[in-house]
Amino acid sequence: MLNPEILLSPVENGYVAYDPVFDRLHQLNPIAALVIELCDGSRSIESIRELTAPLMPEGRSIEIDRFIDEALKGGLLTLGADVAARHDELSAEELSALAKRLSDSGKVQTAFLCAKRAAELSPDSPEHWYALGSIAYSLGRRDDARIAYENYLQLHPEDARLQQLMVALRDEAPPPRAPNECIRQIYRRFSSNYETLMREELDYQAPECLRDTIAAAMGERHNLAILDLGCGSGLAGVCLKPWASVIVGVDLSPEMISLARDRNIYDRLEVSEITDWLGRTEDVFDLIVACECLNYFGDLHPVIFAAARRLNMDGILGLTVERGEQYPFRLTDTGRYAHHPDHLRDVAAQCGMAVTSMDEGFLRLEYGAEVIGLYAILRKER
Repeated sequence: MLNPEILLSPVENGYVAYDPVFDRLHQLNPIAALVIELCDGSRSIESIRELTAPLMPEGRSIEIDRFIDEALKGGLLTLGADVAARHDELSAEELSALAKRLSDSGKVQTAFLCAKRAAELSPDSPEHWYALGSIAYSLGRRDDARIAYENYLQLHPEDARLQQLMVALRDEAPPPRAPNECIRQIYRRFSSNYETLMREELDYQAPECLRDTIAAAMGERHNLAILDLGCGSGLAGVCLKPWASVIVGVDLSPEMISLARDRNIYDRLEVSEITDWLGRTEDVFDLIVACECLNYFGDLHPVIFAAARRLNMDGILGLTVERGEQYPFRLTDTGRYAHHPDHLRDVAAQCGMAVTSMDEGFLRLEYGAEVIGLYAILRKER
C-alpha cells in the first residue's frame, strides 16, 4: 500500500509524490500513478499486474513488478508491517517550515504538497491556510488557492487585501475600485522592504518609462507645478523633480508617505485617497502623474475626471495602467484591475482630455511573468 507519510499531488502527465521524512521526491508517469492508486491495501500484486498489464507495451508487463519492487525499496510503497518501522510523521509546523524552504529554493510543486498537508493537520491555523493559498496561487492552481484562502478568511476575516483578491478568485462582479483598507494593508505589509521588492525582485521600471513618455510630451517646459498621485515611496517623484517648481505627493498609505518624506524631494506630502483629495483641493497643476496607482481602480472616470479639474489648460496627465483584453476593465487574480485601451480613450473624451499618446510597455514582473501596461499622456483641452 502507499506509505501513509507520502504526499501526493496530480500534475500534468502523472503525479509527484514527496516523502518529507527522507526529503525524497518521486516523479510518476500515468501508469505509475495508476499503480499507486491501486495499491490501496485491498489488492494483491497479482491483481494489480492483471489490471495494468493491458496498458503496457507487449512483453513489458514485467515492468509493473519492477516498479512495485523499487517503490517498496524507495519507501513509496510499504507493507503493513513496515509502517511501524518508519519515522513519525512530521508535524504541521515542521511541514510548514519545510514548505517555505522548498519554495525559497524553487521547488514550488513539492512545497505545495507540504503546505497542503500542514493545513490538513492544523485546520485551525490561519497561517497554514494562507501559506497554502500563496503557494497554490504561484503555481496557477486557482481552485486550490481559492479554497485555501476561503479557509483562511473564515479564521481571519479582517484581511481586506485578501477579500479583494477573493472577489476575482470567486469570479464575482468586481467593485468599482479596491477598498481603502485593502490598499492600506497591502502597503503596510510591503513598506519595510518595498523598494528591494520592487526593484530587485520585480524589476520595476514604470517610473523611468513613464518619465520618458512624459518628456516626449513636455518638450522644453520646466518649472512646473506637479502632482504625484499615489506617490508611494517617491520612485516616480525622483524622476519628476527636475521639471518641478513645486511638487506635491498624495498617497493613501502613511507608511509609504513616510518613505517618500525621507527622500526630501516633495514640497508637500499628504495622506489621503487620491479621488477624495482631488475633490477637496483648490490647487491646480501643470502636470499630474499617476504611476502604478490606477491599477486599484476599475472604472477610471471618477479619478480622471477629478484630475482633469485640477489641471491648468493644456496641462498633462501622465499615467500607467495594466493592459487588459476585456472591455472596459477586469479584476485580475492579483486583486488589481487591468484596463482595455478603449476604456481609457472613452474616459478621456468624457473628461475633456485628448489622448496624445498611448504605448504598451513593460511595467514589472509578477510571479516571474512580465506585466504589460499602457503608458498614456492625456492633455486637457477644455
